[in-house]
Amino acid sequence: MAEEERRKSLLDALGAAAREQSDATVRHRDAVGARLGLGPAEEKALDLLRRLGPLTAGEIGQHAGLAPATVTGLIDRLEGKWLVRRVRDLRDRRRVIVEINHERLAGFAELSEPYAAALERVYAHYSDDELAVILDWVHRSTAAQREATRALAGEQGVDTKADQG
Repeated sequence: MAEEERRKSLLDALGAAAREQSDATVRHRDAVGARLGLGPAEEKALDLLRRLGPLTAGEIGQHAGLAPATVTGLIDRLEGKWLVRRVRDLRDRRRVIVEINHERLAGFAELSEPYAAALERVYAHYSDDELAVILDWVHRSTAAQREATRALAGEQGVDTKADQG
């Protein structure tokens, strides 16, 4: 019985810690967005473009879970702030992709440096094997959250690496 109680206690603590981390993530993203003069959707779109590279408006909408009309307005706002630009795809001139204006964002890199440095200090406390377990948990919990989100939205599908955005 002691093992069951310990496990329940650990799972309760893990759930509480995960909620605290989620809250901290949202607050951090909001603070970064505020420093850049961006709303949450704008900051999310820039994050997607930083991580995934140039995307079409449809791809941005798919990764961010936004409707096409919303994405068009979002890109218009980011373009108006000179943070992104629409360019013709060199392989298919009919296709328009959105890319980051790296010159404009060059000065904003320092916003993520303190957090990145803090994470490096956290990672230093763990062995490579422990980091592998943590990474596995992050991947599995992210997939579970995406699955739950799709269920809430009435969508179907299986989480894939390409879906992670």
